[in-house]
Amino acid sequence: MFRAIGVFTKREMQIFNNGIPHNMPTFQKLIVNFECSFDETKNNLLKTLDSYWNAFENDRLPKEHVLFGNMTEKDWGFLEYKHLNHHLKQFNV
Repeated sequence: MFRAIGVFTKREMQIFNNGIPHNMPTFQKLIVNFECSFDETKNNLLKTLDSYWNAFENDRLPKEHVLFGNMTEKDWGFLEYKHLNHHLKQFNV
């Protein structure tokens, strides 16, 4: 059932070009409740994006996602963009 919702959500986002809803609850495990360095976090994000790009260029992106099911390169790019854009807007960056 969880996966079916994920596959449906992926298709809905692609068809309607919508994003992740505002004020969507965050998993408790992901809430940061300590001081962070913006520059260190930014550098970690840039390293992650470099790793993603390397995987893309070398055809090593996973063909399947636990929640979204079968994934193409286009799926990965679209969903990665939507996810990152959501958080950049969320934190007004």
